[in-house]
Formats: sequence, C-alpha cells, structure tokens
Amino acid sequence: MEFFWLLLIAGVVVLLQALVLGRRSLRQIDYERKLSRTYCHVGEDIEMIEIIQNKRRIPVPWLRLESILPAGFQFGHQAETAISEGTLYQNHTSLFSLSALTRITRRHQITCRQRGVFHMDSALMSAGDVFGLTRANRPLQIESTMTVYPAYTAIDEMPEAYRSWQGEVEVRRWTNEDPFLITGVREYGSGDPMNQIHWKATARTGQLQVYRQGYSADPDVMILLNIEISEQMWRVVTEPIVAECGLSYCATIAADLIGKGMKAGFGHNAIIATEDEQDARILPAYGSEQLSALLQCMAEVQLKSRLPFHEFLQSFVPQHGQSNNMDILIVTPHVSEPIKQAIMTLEQSGSTVSILHVPGIEQLKKSKIYQTMQDHQPRKKVSV
Repeated sequence: MEFFWLLLIAGVVVLLQALVLGRRSLRQIDYERKLSRTYCHVGEDIEMIEIIQNKRRIPVPWLRLESILPAGFQFGHQAETAISEGTLYQNHTSLFSLSALTRITRRHQITCRQRGVFHMDSALMSAGDVFGLTRANRPLQIESTMTVYPAYTAIDEMPEAYRSWQGEVEVRRWTNEDPFLITGVREYGSGDPMNQIHWKATARTGQLQVYRQGYSADPDVMILLNIEISEQMWRVVTEPIVAECGLSYCATIAADLIGKGMKAGFGHNAIIATEDEQDARILPAYGSEQLSALLQCMAEVQLKSRLPFHEFLQSFVPQHGQSNNMDILIVTPHVSEPIKQAIMTLEQSGSTVSILHVPGIEQLKKSKIYQTMQDHQPRKKVSV
C-alpha cells in the first residue's frame, strides 16, 4: 500500500513539473543574435554574439537552439555545440540548461571562407520538462545579413600584365582629353566626332575646325569581368576557383585605383538577383562609398553566366556614332573570336581596351594565390 502511494505521489510530481516546466517554458525566454560586423573580406574573422535571457523565476532544465547557417562560415570549437554540414548550409544544435532570472552571452568566432551575401534569418528554440514528457517549440525570426567581399590579392602576386597596365594608366592620367575643357581650335582630323566641329572657326578659315580640348587628370576606368571559364562553358561555372580568382583580381584593382584617387567602375555577365541589366554594372566614380558599392556588387555575383561576354561588351558600344573615351580593363580567363570582335568595336568607338588574363586551373595550382584561395574554401566540419 505504501508503495502504491509512493508511486502515486511520484506520478503527481512528474505531471506537475511537466505542466510547470514543459509547455510554458519558453514564454519568457528572449533570444537575440548579432554580428560584430555586417561585412568583411574572404578569410577575415568576425564574431557572432547570442544573448539568451530567462525572465522567469523558474529554471529551464534543458534548452535547445537550432540554427541553419552558411557552410562557408568556419566556426571555432564550441563544447556544447554539434555541427552538421551540408554543401550549402550547416546545422548548429546547442543544448544547455538555463537558471532562473539568468542572462547568458555566447560568443562564436567565425572565419568567413566564402564570398557572397548570406541571410541568417531563422532559428528554432525548444525546451521541455526534466523527463521529456512535454516540450515547447518556438521559431525565431532574426534579421541578420552578412556580406563577404572577395579577398584582395597582393599587388606583387597580380599578373605582370596588370603592373604594366598600371603604368600605362598613370601616363594616360595626364593625357586624356576632357570634353568640358576647351583650350582652342585645331584642324579636323579623321575620327573626330561631328559635334566637336567649331562652325565659326570653320567659316572663318574655310576649312573644318574642331575644338581643341584640354586634358583631364583621371581616366574613367571600367573593370569588366567575364564569368565564363571557357568558350564552351554553357551556364554554370565549371571551375569556381578560377572565377573567384577573377573576382579577387577585380576587387584588388578597384581598391588600388580608388586608393590612388582615380575613378573606377565594375560590370559582369554573371547571374544577378534582379532582372535589371543595369544592376550588373556600376559606372566609374571616386571615393570610399564607390569602392563599397563595387565590392557589394562583386559579393552578389553568382557563378552562372547571364549572357555571353561578347554580347555584354557590345552593350558598352555608344549608339548613334557617339564617341566613348572610357578606359576598359577586361578580366577574363579566355578571349574568343567574338570577344576580339567586340573589343575592336569598342576601340573604334574611342575606348582604350586592355586585357588581364585569369590563369586556368592548372596554372593556378602552381601559384601562391591558389594555396591562399584553397585555405579560404569551406572546410568539412564534424560534430563535437
């Protein structure tokens, strides 16, 4: 009989704790997640901070947090966290208890090893009673976005062609004609646009005369990236590390030009989030805000071709016989015959076109940059 009453009392206690600690256990639990920075470059470290607060006077026997995070984030070791990684995402599961009226802060050191724009906007919180008879689940909506820019390449590791192009740009910096700076008139020459003719001077001399223009201090440099690895590539980039090397070159060039007080722009033929063609290009401008816009555009590049590169080049050819004095630097793994034809058309319209070749995968494997980029690739994680 005593054993019966003992079982009955034990059963009542178990049910009571299930009612008190089970379904209502998440009602006054607050969760907050924030990042130490919202942007960085590939290979840099950030900190993810989680704040969990129990506002109740009753402890939580166990609390589980599940988060889906990008696979490109390399987390430091956390004893209470199990990590299961897939190709694109990794699932983080943490299990711990929470005392009454307690606030805890968890800090995670993260190395960003993959370029892109990552949205970490959900998590799942679960809790229950001591014996697991009842449990409560609460989805958490978290507005958290991390932008990872391409890694910079050291200037001495850039191709020799880039250093030669740098010197040419420095020279042209002081020899580019400025259409808004008129210093006089001169005789008409082959290739001069009709809108530059000085009609009064022509009538006075009896020969065609055009405005003599002064020289601007800075050329407008447009960096154009070809996401296609080869002419035979259909849509998806077959060698991602080659494309990432091209993006790294573009980021380095943009930072170098803008750091020297010059104008820089960027465009590409890769898939973009919107259907607006203009979102795939940013025209040349000065300053740190321009560099941030260029790096943001590079971070958003998806490794799929939107249109053939020669068609993208043709979109820069001025219409109606207008001239274009833009200085174009093409960053590409290959140069096909249609690309050569598009380059000739651009040059005939007045642009100065230079080519910076991105090494192929076999050539990349022999370079220092390959090992650096391999170090930045996502690493396989195991549960701890």
